[in-house]
Amino acid sequence: MTLAFFALLLNAPLLAQDLTATEIVATADKKNRGETSQGTMTMKIIRPDWERTVDMKSWSKGDDYFLIYITAPAKDKGQVFLKRNKEMWNWVPSIERMIKIPPSMMMQSWMGSDFTNDDLVQQSSIVKDYDHNLLGEEEVRGQLCYKIELIPHPEAPVVWGKIISWITKDGYNLWKSEYYDEDGFLINIENAYDIKDFGDRKLPSRMEIIPADEPDKKTVLLLNDLVYNKPIDDSYFTQQYMKKVR
Repeated sequence: MTLAFFALLLNAPLLAQDLTATEIVATADKKNRGETSQGTMTMKIIRPDWERTVDMKSWSKGDDYFLIYITAPAKDKGQVFLKRNKEMWNWVPSIERMIKIPPSMMMQSWMGSDFTNDDLVQQSSIVKDYDHNLLGEEEVRGQLCYKIELIPHPEAPVVWGKIISWITKDGYNLWKSEYYDEDGFLINIENAYDIKDFGDRKLPSRMEIIPADEPDKKTVLLLNDLVYNKPIDDSYFTQQYMKKVR
């Protein structure tokens, strides 16, 4: 028993180091999503001569269901965005119209921000739709991180030609990502900050995304509160519910 115990202790660090790039990405993704999540967020769109703030509520379930309800500003209040499997919908109450967002628009700006529609609903999966290559380790803003290259599968329904992500070794948090187009040009840089407690897990509470060719612009997403793994019925993620969610 004693020899086996000491052997386990000696091997434990090796086991931790033996995670593959895919396992590291999957661990971070699972922690970020949970089985379900619900909470409130604030998005700030910052430009050289103006700023805009959007408040929202969100619900998610696994990889396939995502719902956002806009609570402010007044002109946008009541808009709802739904991802259900591979489809995305937008309910606009001011014109009482349900709009289906086609795959060709997933790279379009969401609500005038630097986030794309795909960033919003994570239509593509960083686990399932990409091959992962561990490039090494780097320190980023005080956090030692795994540096991982994500290359999309040839037929994957993704909008990026390549992603490079830095995932913290302590906590498996997505700490930084660089997004490249199909020609290899850097388009967006995303950084995470301010790790806080959200119930049973610690996560970055602030994300900033900056266009690579316009560094004077950025969008900041603040996670105000989040509850994980509380049951959510599938009926939340329907067009019928979009028209009555509050």
